[in-house]
Amino acid sequence: MAGPVGAGGSSLGKRGRGASNSNSNNNNNPSAAAAAAAAAANSDQTPASGATLVQTTPPSMGPTVQVQSSLVDQNNKRIVMALQSGLKSELAWALNSLTLLSFKEKDDSRKDATPLAKVPGLLDSLLRVIDEWRDVAHVRDSRKLARSRTLGLNRMYTGFGLEYELASPHDPLIRLRSLQDNPALEDALSESEGQKKAVDWWWDEEGLFNLDEVGRAERQQCAVAASNVLRNFSFMPENEVIMAQHRHCLETIVHCMESHDTEDEELVTNAIETMVNLAPYLCLRVFSEQSSGATQGRITEKKALQAVMQMLESPVKAWHCSAAELLGRLIVNPDNEPFILPFAPQFMQVYKRLVDLLSSSGADSQAAAVAALYNFAEINMDCRLRLANERWAVGRLLRVIQAPHPVAEVCRKAALTLESLASEPENRTLLLAYEHSFAELALLDTRMSDTFARILWELSSKSNAKNTARGIWGSY
Repeated sequence: MAGPVGAGGSSLGKRGRGASNSNSNNNNNPSAAAAAAAAAANSDQTPASGATLVQTTPPSMGPTVQVQSSLVDQNNKRIVMALQSGLKSELAWALNSLTLLSFKEKDDSRKDATPLAKVPGLLDSLLRVIDEWRDVAHVRDSRKLARSRTLGLNRMYTGFGLEYELASPHDPLIRLRSLQDNPALEDALSESEGQKKAVDWWWDEEGLFNLDEVGRAERQQCAVAASNVLRNFSFMPENEVIMAQHRHCLETIVHCMESHDTEDEELVTNAIETMVNLAPYLCLRVFSEQSSGATQGRITEKKALQAVMQMLESPVKAWHCSAAELLGRLIVNPDNEPFILPFAPQFMQVYKRLVDLLSSSGADSQAAAVAALYNFAEINMDCRLRLANERWAVGRLLRVIQAPHPVAEVCRKAALTLESLASEPENRTLLLAYEHSFAELALLDTRMSDTFARILWELSSKSNAKNTARGIWGSY
């Protein structure tokens, strides 16, 4: 391994820029790189007669090679089978290839995208890699997961961690392997020893006393790389609808967000950014639909929203910005309103958190909060009343405009949010305290003059006879 997980030093690099663990000759010589790739893919084959296979270093994740855009069309079944094999070298080859194929620069209108519909089973195989890691990384208590793990189940060696050090007396899995290698011995155990046999799983790779941290780190790298491929796929218009309607995909993303306190930061970041990309096509009703999958009923609409709110409360900038943007995109879909709006007590905290983000020093946090508040203010009267009654909401929206924010579109949405709040007569008393600031912006800011002129007109109109508070502008 070439560094800690998530630090950008692994060979399964983020966004298709994997750090090469081959020498410089492989990088400069395409034929040498191809030969190294073939050797890594066929490392488990028997050497020719008279040849001696000497392994002086642990197996690497495989060399980084140039991947042709037609690789998926020619090797789609091989890629899926490599992901399902559980072998480290095969997983590394498939994940490196998919990372390069799914990556493209910003504003790059590339035509060689990889639609998931053209590769049957690819999405499920990627999710399987993440699920397997999450099973290994679950809380180490006295319970074993009910779902049996399948990656590399029938193989003696998968290439992860310290599996090649079987001769060492310090091997934490030596008793477990001795039982697996001698089925007759395992069947001969008496019923009186059944309890002892039941706790042997503690020595397994997901057990309490497993010391193979190298293998855990390598499996975590594979999970992070798989999540990065999913994130890259979610940017492609061809994949958005498929992924947004795939319940297992969404549940895996929510599980990663729920485990943000203990999970790898890059894995959680990829999960929340994937959800943001799928939000325009995502209907929360998918979590309540009947499904024949093994994950049926594990995630509900409420749990999904709670996971998003946990991300919103996080101090990590990438997380709370993405969560704010995600909530703003979800509420735009009318099909999501019955699931989001009844969540009233919790959403009071959402308004408060979004208003807090308006006062942050980061321009990205302010932009995400303004975009979310703009969409909430356009929903119904109740949302506008709740937002206007949130302390500091109006003042901080004004400060975003007066600063001003470096992005003009953010200032425009902040002004339109204030206009939506002013359209409710019940908010007139609250907004009149800022009438002087509104008038100043209407006279001096040419970009926002029309918007603030309409706000002043709303505050001074006679549309509501029950409310006697009125501004002086437009009264004559």
